Amino acid sequence: MPTYVQHAVLGRIPDVFNAEAIWQTPGLALFSRRPLLRDLLERSPREHRGRAATRCFSHVTLMLPQEDVDDDYHLTRGARARDLAQTLTALHQKDFGDLLGSDQVRYDVVGDATLAQGEIEVMFGHAVYLPAPDEKILYNVSVSRDSAIWQPVCPMYPHQRLALIGGEGGEASAVAPAWPFGPDAALLVLNDGPDAPPVVQMRPKDAFDCRYDPRSGYYTIKSMREPGGQRLMLKIERTANTAASMNSASRAVSSAAAPMSAATEAVAGTRAAAAAGAAFDHATPRAALDAAARVATAAAATASTPARPAVWQSRSGSSRPIDLTAVPAASHKPANRPGESDATYAPVSQQRISLVALALPRLSRYRDTGTQALELPFDRQLAISADAPAAITLIVDASDHLYACTPEGRQRIEAPATFAPVDARALRLLPAAPEVADRYRAIVCLAQPVSTGVASGARFTFGRNSPMLASLRLLDSPRFVKRAADAVPASADRIGLSRNAFSFEAVTKGYSITRQSTTQALYHLDDKLQFVASIGDAPYLLPHGHHLMAGHYVLRFEA
Repeated sequence: MPTYVQHAVLGRIPDVFNAEAIWQTPGLALFSRRPLLRDLLERSPREHRGRAATRCFSHVTLMLPQEDVDDDYHLTRGARARDLAQTLTALHQKDFGDLLGSDQVRYDVVGDATLAQGEIEVMFGHAVYLPAPDEKILYNVSVSRDSAIWQPVCPMYPHQRLALIGGEGGEASAVAPAWPFGPDAALLVLNDGPDAPPVVQMRPKDAFDCRYDPRSGYYTIKSMREPGGQRLMLKIERTANTAASMNSASRAVSSAAAPMSAATEAVAGTRAAAAAGAAFDHATPRAALDAAARVATAAAATASTPARPAVWQSRSGSSRPIDLTAVPAASHKPANRPGESDATYAPVSQQRISLVALALPRLSRYRDTGTQALELPFDRQLAISADAPAAITLIVDASDHLYACTPEGRQRIEAPATFAPVDARALRLLPAAPEVADRYRAIVCLAQPVSTGVASGARFTFGRNSPMLASLRLLDSPRFVKRAADAVPASADRIGLSRNAFSFEAVTKGYSITRQSTTQALYHLDDKLQFVASIGDAPYLLPHGHHLMAGHYVLRFEA
């Protein structure tokens, strides 16, 4: 792997704010001369032709002992650190002016608590970038071990080409908290500008699997060195100011452009999808673009001809003979035993009702109950469990704030979001629809729905006092509610669910829903969990596959 970041520690410097002592050794004692900053820049050029340097690095970070930096701030408000950066900038331009070209020389002075007195650490290289004073952040890079607790790593700027992320003690320009892959591994982020998505690669490539999930919006990096190895999530978020400028620019371009034909739209959409997929995976972006364009062009050409129905075609005009179902030549059915007959037992028709999501209420509406928080712990299988160790716990407090709590810590969250604390399963957090936002904060989609069957031809009741569908009321326990010390323990179902909430009966076109309590709020959600209507006292027909939200529970009524 090439050296993207040059690290070196300079020792035995009496005054760490003396720029000349850091830049080069005074005097002509060449044999006792130790390599300093000027020598390091000469030995590691940015570009060279043969042995001759043609371009040098221009961005350098100096790390001084933290105690010296603190003293400078206390006594001179950081004046010595600023003078050090300015003097080194002048020396750099003087000695390497012919190797800079149009590059600007920039120095940054920071503190490091791990350095001893008289030591200075210098860092420069391809992945070291110092922003201009007025340069705005383009991306914010953060990492997570469980997709719930995200910790910031570094920003990226519009003119920054590379960022190298690693752990403590590694050759990286930014250190990721709780880096799980060791000092020999590094994560490289390439920025081709605000018009192109960033490219992420792990080094060494053959030791890691790096994949992007567009639904969750982050990369998942797994070690392939051992089965069930460590993993890390990486999120690269565009800042609000750059996103707004990009949206305004795209709207201006779209308003000035002429309407595209159907074939051109297909090619353009597939090119964009291929470009994003190529950037997120390890494939070559140009190859993915060309392949996607060829596929889209072929699809557009075939789309010009009238499409033939794929199913339910008449076979009367077909010249092929109809294949008959093979029947056995002789029956080998064994003889009936005494008391047996050939009667067939038909099962009673049953429908299924599934709990697919949990609705997090706005606890500010229930302050008089003494409820301080509602906590939903999920085990390693991402099932609700108050006994097993929790892989992740979702919390809504009395101020209607949402939090995610994992062994890595606790962090405030917002919907929409996706959490994958374990492999192969994930929890989705959806925002509440505006029509129900006064009662609910968010909706948590379960990784594995809980289902039960109900017989047709009868009407059943759902509520706190009804044993029907009691297996679906997962929160019917005081263990999920955090209340004041002097408050009486009560089930979480008392928040928003009546004793007899509603009754239901399976009919031909769905389910007949009747609200039984005038204070019970019932909402109809479609098959995509989108709000449809609020259910009142009149009987309501709920189509098959749609959802009913009552209290904490989002139930899907299936055929």
